[in-house]
Amino acid sequence: MNQPFPAGSKPLLRLLIAAPRGFCAGVDRAIEIVERSIRRYGAPVYVRHEIVHNRFVVDSLKAKGAIFVEELDEVPDGVPVIFSAHGVPKAVPAEATARGLEWLDATCPLVSKVHRQAERQIEAGRHIVFVGHKGHPEVIGTLGQVPAGSITLVETEADVATLDFPPETQLSFLTQTTLSVDDTAAIIAALRARYPTIAGPKAEDICYATSNRQAAVKAIAPQCQLVLVIGAPNSSNSVRLVEVAERCGAVARLVQRGSDIAPEWLDGVTTLGLTAGASAPEKLVRELVARIAEWREVTEESVVTTEEHMVFKLPRQLAGED
Repeated sequence: MNQPFPAGSKPLLRLLIAAPRGFCAGVDRAIEIVERSIRRYGAPVYVRHEIVHNRFVVDSLKAKGAIFVEELDEVPDGVPVIFSAHGVPKAVPAEATARGLEWLDATCPLVSKVHRQAERQIEAGRHIVFVGHKGHPEVIGTLGQVPAGSITLVETEADVATLDFPPETQLSFLTQTTLSVDDTAAIIAALRARYPTIAGPKAEDICYATSNRQAAVKAIAPQCQLVLVIGAPNSSNSVRLVEVAERCGAVARLVQRGSDIAPEWLDGVTTLGLTAGASAPEKLVRELVARIAEWREVTEESVVTTEEHMVFKLPRQLAGED
């Protein structure tokens, strides 16, 4: 689209960029697993499901030699397969092992921690109430860690009201790692009110990156007329950032690329907020800023609410790889 303003007459726009934003340690690790696997084994390397929920990242890895499939039966014999950062049911690696496939687990270690917690709760004789979004890959993976019938999914406070466990039932709760911090706190409060003896994890399951990105949005959104969140529609943590911004009183939009933006979105906007979900690379942030600069004279301000230094180890098969 042609620039709608003569040179030198673009309206001013204050741009508040949230920090932390974008890639988290789990996403960094998952992408590195795919890239190192391609170097070690040679292309193609198969990946079950999107390694992370971002089309730009997936397409970039495809160009390097990754092939993304939905199920293991699409993976030919004799080639390595990688499981996505969201985690998989236990039956998936069991099937891969039975077929003799070399497999690498890119599950985020913070998701794996929830899987281990689920196993321990079952070993302790407790039924698990799992807070999460039905159908999300992380939820499917966690539900698949324990025997059928030993875990119940709830999505809202209203769902808690429909639970009907006998008084003697030993209960525990766990949560998906990419939920709204505020919504999850309300659901857990409802669970504790209804079942005072319910056991919970020692530390909350919502991951540090999800919590940090939501806190950063809360710091900028009240000052903004519009907040743009870079992320995919199927990215739980990105969608939650939109909701957080809206609750702070801003209009919020989820976008995947700078090309998604229309100039009329900026009508009446003097302060714009910008953040990116945990699967969105910084390259897309800069692309979006450049797009906005076609229409406005932009002054950027980084609003830092915390620093992140988390790093996760790679799988043993890739230890020592360059």
